[in-house]
Order: sequence, then C-alpha cells, then structure tokens
Amino acid sequence: MKDDEPLVLHDPDRLKALAHPMRRRMLTHLNIHGPATSTTLGELLGAKTGTTSYHLRQLEKYGFIEEIPERSSGRERWWRRAELPRDIRLPEPGDLGPEDQAVLIEFHRIGLEEDRALLDRLPAAFQTDPDWVKGSRGLARMTKDELREFHDAYVALLLKYSHPADEAPPDARPLYVRMYTLPADDS
Repeated sequence: MKDDEPLVLHDPDRLKALAHPMRRRMLTHLNIHGPATSTTLGELLGAKTGTTSYHLRQLEKYGFIEEIPERSSGRERWWRRAELPRDIRLPEPGDLGPEDQAVLIEFHRIGLEEDRALLDRLPAAFQTDPDWVKGSRGLARMTKDELREFHDAYVALLLKYSHPADEAPPDARPLYVRMYTLPADDS
C-alpha cells in the first residue's frame, strides 16, 4: 500500500460515490471484516442483492473496491477494498465548482451522522473494555498554517501506528479514530 502522498478526492464523481450512506457502510465492512459478496453485504445491511450489487459496481467504477477473481465464480463475486493511500482527504470547497458543492456538503453530513452514532456507542464501549476506548479533549490556539501542520502531523502519527489489515499483528483490533477541531469562539 502506498502512503507516500494523500489521495485528495478532487473528482466530484468520485466524491459523490462516497457520499452515499450504504456505500460508506459497505466500505467500512470491507475494511474491518475483509472480503464479502453482495449477498453477504445485503444481509448485513438489510438490502436486496440487486441494490448492493449496484452500489458495489459504483465503488468499483471509482476505484474504491476491486473484485477478487480467484474467489469469484459464476454469479458470486467477491469484493475487497482497493489498495489506496490510507490518507484520503477532501478537496477545499473552492476547488469544486458551484454545482458540486452539494456533494461535499452531503459527504460531511453523512460523516457527522456516522460520528454521532460512534459517540453514542462510546459510554457502553468504555464500560465493556476501557483499555480500548481513549479520548482527548482540549482547547488550542493556532493559526491556520499551524492547524494545517498539526493536522498533517496527526495523520502521519495515525499512519505510523496503524497497520494495514494484511500487516496487522494478531492482537491488533480495528479502531475508529476521530479528531475534531473547530473554532471555539464562534458560539
């Protein structure tokens, strides 16, 4: 896996492929649990196989997943996440045309829904196994340049300690990791 450069999603169609809740859940499942078929994903997500097949083809079209030919046979196709940099970033709003701004907003909206659901799970997860639940909150004063540098250092640190699935030690678990920054003086 090549992690030298971040992948910036400048292509609005590629960004749109990820701005769909079912596709995001499918990618999350493939990333955490490994390869699956459209039937398996349909059962897990409560969707018909035709629906999951359509969304899998969209993810394949834009390079986020790939078929595993050696596991596929007949109508049963197995899918896995494609090898992409682990550092995937969004374009700046000004890098997209006005007609594509809605896709970026929808991408953020879906991401916030996912984050809210994770935050709702945090207390129970902490009760179950506090060694696997960590959090940090703070207040910092930074310039825009310092925030950009901080973000890049954070991503580099995350990549340093995070293993690709095929290189993870046996006792490694997939973990959701979130970092939030927003101005504290806007409220």
